[in-house]
Amino acid sequence: MPLTLDNDGYLANLDQWSTDAAEQLAALEGITLTPAHWEVINALRVFYQQYHLAPSQRPFVKHIANTLGSKKGNSIYLMQLFPGSPAKVAARIAGLPRPTNCF
Repeated sequence: MPLTLDNDGYLANLDQWSTDAAEQLAALEGITLTPAHWEVINALRVFYQQYHLAPSQRPFVKHIANTLGSKKGNSIYLMQLFPGSPAKVAARIAGLPRPTNCF
């Protein structure tokens, strides 16, 4: 089933998200998902379930540091996994809405 995206490339219907959808969304970003990507995606989805919002860059990095440790919870590591704007790219692939306060 084709994914329905909004004008910014996020899922129009968050219920469409699945691991297959994540693979498709990652491909649109030129990313092949690895276990390192998946642990960040899963942590991000847990954040969303808890707070009902996708975090902007600083809270995203802090959440990953708290969840996965300081070696993974830093901007350089996350930029390598999700080039450009890690909070936005990771949220898009994780099937979350656009993070608040991200331009």
